[in-house]
This record gives sequence, structure tokens and C-alpha cells, in this order.
Amino acid sequence: MAGAVVGVVFVVAAAPQAASRSGVGPQAGGAQAGSVELLVGRVLDDGGGRCAMDAYRAGLCGGLEEQLVRATASGAGSVVRDPSSRGAARAAAHTVVLPTDAAGPLEISLAGPGLLTYVTVHDGHGRYVGGALGARGHHWSNTEPLRAGETYTVRVGAQDAAGTPVGVTMAFRTAATETATDDRLTAEFGPRPGTYGAGQIVTASLSHPVPAADPAARARLERALQVTSEPAVEGAWHWVDDSTLHYRPRTYWPAHAVVHVVSGLDGVEVGERQYGGPSESLRFTIGDRIEAVTDAAAHEMTVRRNGRTVRTIPVTTGKAGFLTRTGIKVVLGKERKVRMRGDTVGIKRGTSEFYDLPVFYATRVTWSGEYVHAAPWSVDAQGEENVSHGCTGMSTADAAWFFDTVREGDVVAVVNSGGEPMAPFANGFGDWNLGWDAWLAGSALGAATDAPLASASALASAHGPSRLVPLT
Repeated sequence: MAGAVVGVVFVVAAAPQAASRSGVGPQAGGAQAGSVELLVGRVLDDGGGRCAMDAYRAGLCGGLEEQLVRATASGAGSVVRDPSSRGAARAAAHTVVLPTDAAGPLEISLAGPGLLTYVTVHDGHGRYVGGALGARGHHWSNTEPLRAGETYTVRVGAQDAAGTPVGVTMAFRTAATETATDDRLTAEFGPRPGTYGAGQIVTASLSHPVPAADPAARARLERALQVTSEPAVEGAWHWVDDSTLHYRPRTYWPAHAVVHVVSGLDGVEVGERQYGGPSESLRFTIGDRIEAVTDAAAHEMTVRRNGRTVRTIPVTTGKAGFLTRTGIKVVLGKERKVRMRGDTVGIKRGTSEFYDLPVFYATRVTWSGEYVHAAPWSVDAQGEENVSHGCTGMSTADAAWFFDTVREGDVVAVVNSGGEPMAPFANGFGDWNLGWDAWLAGSALGAATDAPLASASALASAHGPSRLVPLT
């Protein structure tokens, strides 16, 4: 089993604010002013079978071993030798054998009267593990997975039956995974570092597929792929296929936002004996919020910067048989000069519709070849009728201005064209054509992601120690 026994060390440490609250320490003769007994549980190998962390927490699997620990007002932790014989204690700072499988939960509960008030768990790098305090403040368990091969420090604060603050500090190390580094699941994030438009999509390409048939693994992976921004926004991941996720806010990114994408997969068991590996983080920024909306029926494009109209451009779009796709698209790239040929979009050579032209100031919005570009041959039709083969054409001067104004990730929408809807994923970034409920339906976390994300600075603060309040 990958989660071999490594052990737990209990060390002497002051309980959080214990002395200042109670004003008492050890009594004469070594007696303590107050104490509570905690059951600290880790996962055992259950005869070769394995259960996901979620299943253990739901009580569906066996194999949880509990060690009885005494927390005192001085913070001097001691280990009760036998849970059935609580009077026999060992000295503090002894090693206690507990299973350390990273896939299983860490459970801390009261063995008698009292109240848990403070539980923090962090690894050797200072990263804190999320947890939840149960009803009545008698039980705590982690809500984020532990990592393989990590040393964790656990600090517990509590009150005994008389209300005296007590505490204990514990440390344990999870066993390293036996999975080779090359076989671990990693994520490659996109786009590249840089500045992008307000419609930019964050992508995560996985090194190994995670099938929809394993929703628990998908949920663990989503929780590990963290996206934060300044200012904070509401957003969620969406599974495009077994190896690809897209992330977007509920609405477009705010102008000048700074976006951070970080993987917490390293050492985390995602699926059955599938561990995460290290992934490179990503930081990019958002520029001005540029939105270009073409009304194909009015033959006009309106360009707005940060909500203010900066230019209205006469255009021509797709004619009958070549109608421009309707919906929201995102700038994929720009080519100052590109050769366009009809046979690349299914128009046969020798037919009246075939074309082979050098085109300037071409801004790509679909992978199949839809652009916004200069079309000097159709200037007379621009603003009057639709004569193109699906692209949005405009004068050379307007196309040059548009080319210089927009960047990758800027929003380019088409309305009233009569064309087929822009596909969400198959032909560029059509992600914005999905409503928010439909977007969340593609997340393994579902509505659980429907909450504002913490900003980068707020997240750093939130991951520090915090007092826990029992649920009511």
C-alpha cells in the first residue's frame, strides 16, 4: 500500500492563547488545571481494499484507527496508551504509530465533555489544509485532500467541561507515493503569460484523462486547480472532455484584472492509485474591456472600450449560403497578411464562388477560418448588404484600426445574421454562449462553485490559522 505507516509525533507546545485566557498552567505536583481527550484518526489499509476520502467520511468504509490524546491547559500533549484505559498516559514527544495514507481523512473528535474551538493543519511549506467543524463543536475533519510525502503540523484548541482553554500540537508525515514522477497527473495551463481581453478563457490540459465515470476524482482535481483574481470574481471550471477543462468567470473579466492559476495537485491522490505531480503556475493580466458587436441585419459593427462606444464601422457579413455564425466569439489571433482560398472552407476550384486572395489585417475568431478583415473589394456593399463568404469585411482603414485595437481574448459577437450558433468548444472559444447554469452543469462541483472567488491577497490571508465556530 502506498500509504505506509510512518507515525505521529506529539510535541509540547502552548495551547493557542491558553495562558492568557485562563491565567493558569500546570498545578503543583504536575496536575493540570484542565484537560480534554481527543480521538485522532487516520486511515488503515482495510485488507487490500481502498476507499476514497469521501467514502470514509460518509461512513461507507472501515479501516479508521483512532489514537486517544490528552490536550492540557499548558499545551503539553500526552498520549493515552490504551483508549479503554484512559488513566495510563505516556510522556509527551513520543512517536505514536498511526497510518498515514494521504488518501484518507484526518479526523479529530472529542472523547468526552468539552468543545473544539481551534483546529489548523499545515504542511512544511506553510500551506493550510481546509477543514470543517461539525455540529456542536465535537468533531473536525479535513475538507481538502492531504498530499503524499508531506509533513503536517496539527494544532488543536479546545475547552474542557469547565470552559478552561486547553490545546495540543501534533505532527505527522504522510508516506510518499510509489507512483513514478512521469506517471503523475499534471496540468498545463493556458494562455501563455501576457495581457489578454476580457473574454479570455483559462484552459487546463491534463497529462492523463479523468473519466466522467469517476466524479469524485474530477471533483478532487477541480478543487486542486485554483484560479484567483484581483479584483475577485465568481467563476468555475467546466469539463470539455476527459483531458481538458476550461475556466471562465460568470461574466467577462474586469478590465485590468490580474489572474493567477495554481495547481495543488502535487502529491494529491486524484483517482485510484493516481497521484498528482507538479504543474507550472500561470499569471496573466486583462487589458481594457473591448467588446465588438456586429449587427448583421444593420450591416454595422459597434466597438466599445470599457463600456463606452469608440467606433461604429460599416461592415458586410455572410451572404445566403455562407451566413456568419451568430453568437459570442473571442479573438484567437491576428495575422497582418493571410492568403485566403475557397477550397479551405469547402468551395471547389472552378466554381463561381471560389476565391484566392491576399487579405490584410485579419483578426481570427474561429479555427475554421472566420476572420474580421480588410475587404476593399466590397466597400460599396459595406453598411448596405451582406456579400461575404462568412467573414466580417470592412474598409482597409477600419480593419487596420480594429487590428491595432483588439488583442487575444477580446470579445467579438455577431447578432441577427441568421447563421448557425457558435459552438461552445469545437471551433475556438465559444464558451460564453453557455448560460451560467449550463456552465456549472459541466463542473464536477456543480453549484458548489457558485460563489465569489477570493482574491489572491484575500486567499493568502484566509489560508492562515483561523478560529472555527461550531455549526448550528
